[in-house]
Amino acid sequence: MKKVVVITGASSGIGLVAGKYLVEKGYKVYGLSRTEINDNTIIHIPCDVTNQEQVRKAFAAIDENIYAVINNAGIGISGPFEYESRDEIMRIINVNIIGVVNICQLAIPYLRKTKGKIINIGSVAADFVIPFQLFYSLTKAALQTITEGLRLELKPFGISVTTILPGDTKTSFTANRIKNVIVDDVYGMRAINSIHKMEEDEKKGKDPISVARVIAKVLKRKNPPIKVTVGCSYKILIFLKRIFPLKFISYILYKMYGGNKSGSQS
Repeated sequence: MKKVVVITGASSGIGLVAGKYLVEKGYKVYGLSRTEINDNTIIHIPCDVTNQEQVRKAFAAIDENIYAVINNAGIGISGPFEYESRDEIMRIINVNIIGVVNICQLAIPYLRKTKGKIINIGSVAADFVIPFQLFYSLTKAALQTITEGLRLELKPFGISVTTILPGDTKTSFTANRIKNVIVDDVYGMRAINSIHKMEEDEKKGKDPISVARVIAKVLKRKNPPIKVTVGCSYKILIFLKRIFPLKFISYILYKMYGGNKSGSQS
């Protein structure tokens, strides 16, 4: 019998690629998303993860033992912290944090039966906070906190919890990022240049299949690690952060993403 995996945000990007890859590997995949999934190998259940009742109905519709849930749904916002609107702040918190809380709370009773797994798709942005995307980093750092705490609470039930940390990845996430950027006498071109640099890095980033392969490896492991970074280069960066002073790391990030660049205003 095929093991059942539930993936949120499965209609595009990492979620869609991971869903298709896991189907190829012999899993039965249910994809939870508001948007229709353009792949008939993934069983689509319409669901807004921020709506607890919709999440409850989604799990109730799966009349099978659930082996794992993968919290992949997420959004990004960018721009000066000072200017972010309350609506956009609440939106990213609701999707990236509350959505994960809803899924986990309702999935745990199912996973106790199977001694299953929770996999949260985080980001290296939780460790390397880039200016002008603070709220995204905040939510991904919160996700790691959820992982570490849940792992301790659920260990006696045989449920493992892992965060996977992708770096720059080529997906539609880049185009869909919400931008609150204006050129003014306060920040000048700094935010625009920073976001442009970040998006260029993403466009040159890893193929999402690299994340899907890591997800598959975590699903196979009896006792997976708390945190897995995708890609050797990012593993090295995480390691270097432990060695060098935080002030030095902050200086490098500022030079790359925070300071004035050519053509910017002072």
